[in-house]
Amino acid sequence: MPLQSDGYTFVLSDGVTRTPVRYRNRYGIEIAADLYRAADLDESATHAALVVGPPHGGVKEQGPGVYAHELARRGFVVIGFDPSYNGESSGEPRHITSPEIFTEDFSAGVDFLGTLGYVDRERIGVIGICGSGGFALSAASADPRIKAVATSAMYDISGVKRNGWIDSGTAEDRQNTLASIAEQRWADVDAGEPALSPTFPAEIPAEGLDPITAEFFEYYVADRGRHPRSIGGFTITSDAAHINFGELRHLADIAPRPILLVTGDQAHSKWFSDAVHAKATGPKDLVVVPGARHIDLYDRTDLIPFDALDTFFTKNLAK
Repeated sequence: MPLQSDGYTFVLSDGVTRTPVRYRNRYGIEIAADLYRAADLDESATHAALVVGPPHGGVKEQGPGVYAHELARRGFVVIGFDPSYNGESSGEPRHITSPEIFTEDFSAGVDFLGTLGYVDRERIGVIGICGSGGFALSAASADPRIKAVATSAMYDISGVKRNGWIDSGTAEDRQNTLASIAEQRWADVDAGEPALSPTFPAEIPAEGLDPITAEFFEYYVADRGRHPRSIGGFTITSDAAHINFGELRHLADIAPRPILLVTGDQAHSKWFSDAVHAKATGPKDLVVVPGARHIDLYDRTDLIPFDALDTFFTKNLAK
């Protein structure tokens, strides 16, 4: 769907309200988020609430808003946020990617929701889409206030940077990458600003793309999900932090809190969800959506299993 006049990639229904909010994480970075709730929400009662994080490089006007909108329609209080240094959130230099800070952004969302008088602090969960899936699991492993965690089309960004795609990287590859990043740091020092990895072009290139890149271009470059603040590039030197960070190494600490993993049977990222499902020690469930590719779980409301997400959080965030 082309970008709407309100700057979002989806249409807000009459039964849901959306309010821009701002709050700070523990690093002092101001997070820009949208608060979604049913228009007729009873503020005299307390409700379950959710924090939704975007794909790596995405913004709140895309996938997080799609999820937050639908789950608010079903009675949850939900925020979708822009990660630190990206979108409308603060932080300089722009377009840093940080596994630690992106993980903290989920806990900061929990902080904010806990300030709302109509949110039950004991009934807060999180959802991570794509790269935020790994950050959401990392947050849940360290923050017991998160009572349930779901991922959709999950990526482990730090795992890819550290070990390569499907763990194909070698120790030599890792050292070569770190050496390249070290050289880039000198280049950034000399230039006076950090260089970015390639950003999305204005148009899909005429030359062929590999299937995974073509899928991302279909969402981020074509009208389907294009947004001016979702540029695709991050500071190159950010990769060192991901290489040294193991966001899933404490996965067992989430137990006995439950995990729901959503993926598609056509998703190139499916193996990430399979791996977490195999490794998790507590209550866990894997939902494989027939016919769904990776990007289809960003915005295809006819494929995203909202009934399963609703059931999962209703059960696990019950009073």
